[in-house]
Amino acid sequence: MIIQKTAEEIELMRESALLVSKTLGMIASEIKPGVTTLQLDKMAEAFIRDHKGVPGFLGLYGCPSTLLTSVNEQVVHGLPTDRPIEDGDIVSVDCGVFMNDFYGDHAYTFEIGEVDPKTKKLLEVTKESLYVGIRAFKAGNRTEDVGNAIQTFTEAHGYGVVRELVGHGLGRKMHEDPEMPNYGKRGRGKLFVEGMVVAIEPMINLGVRNVKTLKDGWTIVTADKKPSAHFEHDVALINGKPELLSTFQYIYKALGIESDEENEFRSHALVIS
Repeated sequence: MIIQKTAEEIELMRESALLVSKTLGMIASEIKPGVTTLQLDKMAEAFIRDHKGVPGFLGLYGCPSTLLTSVNEQVVHGLPTDRPIEDGDIVSVDCGVFMNDFYGDHAYTFEIGEVDPKTKKLLEVTKESLYVGIRAFKAGNRTEDVGNAIQTFTEAHGYGVVRELVGHGLGRKMHEDPEMPNYGKRGRGKLFVEGMVVAIEPMINLGVRNVKTLKDGWTIVTADKKPSAHFEHDVALINGKPELLSTFQYIYKALGIESDEENEFRSHALVIS
């Protein structure tokens, strides 16, 4: 069952989502060659607690960490380790926050130093596919309309769309209805309703779509060991249109990037301090 949120609840969820965004912005300033993902994990936990939030992943389903950090061929759910990050790596950082009785859930794949052109293009296309999917999150559409939009866009570039892992509804629980696949057929799935909030998160592989789980029971990797990218936003359906609750602007500020990519999904200006 899809749980519709009131306008007041959506604003509380925006605060939760923005704390995740600020955490990822902090990570953007710290992630570099020589730093370990375990160090980043400790930084993230301290940052979230200092800002009156609770790490949303830590302890959830037995998760041992605040961040899920997936490097190179790791698709998602990578556990932080003491392996130093290297120049040329890509690192997907997925973070959750519980605050105001609601969850925020948000992810970004970072380029570390000089990344090879094929991998850089994968990241560009995957991030653009996120916005392609968000545009399809509107009144009258269904879950697989979003999935079809993402699949069509990314497969046109020859990439593999992961089937085993999907986006999801978001609210007082980390995972609510509906599931939000990144593939599908237009016109199928659950109908979108006003006030719903979802996490849309394309997981796209440079090679085949097939994945497998490592022995740690968490880390998902590509079957062909080629890189994978992951980007995620929290989005509410307001007046029949998608409204972003999360933002990449804190990341962009840390990295010195200027972008207006999110403007079409905001009803009012977002002030980044």
